[in-house]
Amino acid sequence: LLTGLARPDGGEVYWQGEPLRRVRDSFHRSLLWIGHQPGIKTRLTARENLHFFHPGDGARLPEALAQAGLAGFEDVPVARLSAGQQRRVALARLWLTRAALWVLDEPFTAIDVNGVARLTRRMAAHTAQGGMVILTTHQPLPGAADTVRRLALTGGGAGL
Repeated sequence: LLTGLARPDGGEVYWQGEPLRRVRDSFHRSLLWIGHQPGIKTRLTARENLHFFHPGDGARLPEALAQAGLAGFEDVPVARLSAGQQRRVALARLWLTRAALWVLDEPFTAIDVNGVARLTRRMAAHTAQGGMVILTTHQPLPGAADTVRRLALTGGGAGL
């Protein structure tokens, strides 16, 4: 429902005060979804993967990869990178996107402590600029701000 890939059984999903069914294109331009699987091409390099999603940002790609902790790995085929490095290739999009809403499924999976810290800082900067981050995680959110709302799903119900 959050990504617009499924429709609700009842009721409406709204985006910026409008029913999603009316503003679907605008919503998708405002959304960055990174699923549990990294969604990258293993035959391409890290740089080529980012270029696929952000073709007009060629000059910014090396900086995004550096911010994600991949300096020096820009031109390495993704198949030769570790699981954590592959995850960072996908997450490097967070340093390039102009999307207001980020939906991240288990973004800390296979990421080391330094990578978690970098990612947490990036999410904090995004929300400080008025953006929104919705994520799933089994890990504690380090340095989580007061604006974080936790939703625990237990026993078929939900609670804040």
